[in-house]
Amino acid sequence: MPPRVDALRPATEVLRFTPAARRVHRATAALMGVCVVTAACLYIPQFAELVGRRELVVRVHEWAGLALPVPALAGLVSRAFRRDLGLLNRFGPHDRIWLRSVLRRDRRPGSRPAGKFNAGQKIYASWLAGATLVMLGTGLLMWFTDLTPLRWRTSATFVHDWLALTLGVVLAGHVGMALADPESRHGLRTGTVSREWAEREHSAWRP
Repeated sequence: MPPRVDALRPATEVLRFTPAARRVHRATAALMGVCVVTAACLYIPQFAELVGRRELVVRVHEWAGLALPVPALAGLVSRAFRRDLGLLNRFGPHDRIWLRSVLRRDRRPGSRPAGKFNAGQKIYASWLAGATLVMLGTGLLMWFTDLTPLRWRTSATFVHDWLALTLGVVLAGHVGMALADPESRHGLRTGTVSREWAEREHSAWRP
């Protein structure tokens, strides 16, 4: 009988993300990156002049936006990914303690208890999911111009543009926090993290 995968993993490491979760994250990040870059080429004159071919950029932006929910929907076939979504969608008492500690800037060991995902990650995931749906809906209203009144399209354009700007700022913050935490990036790249990091940063998590 072959040894279990868990038995082959060093005792100093724990499994954080399955291959399915890592593929969903990478595909979503790639599509979001395409959306952000093409949006910048459409709205920033210097980038627009540098790239040119506006019609092609518009089409790439539209199709990348339409495809954005696909990785998460495909990931639903994975039980582990569905379990992670359930954890992201559930707040507990330790999450409220984590938020209060962040607001007080309390960095003492143990002051920010967290499960597999901390409260900040849960809020970010929920906000990003909602923003993606709004961007998708307003984008469709802007795309199919003959199906909606002008007032609807004008409102959709306003919401789409300002939410895109907010989304860019939030994504920049997300990337900045990831760059500041090599162990977290290692977990997304390989699926495993050190047990010491897990116990320090996610003390309520029982992998």
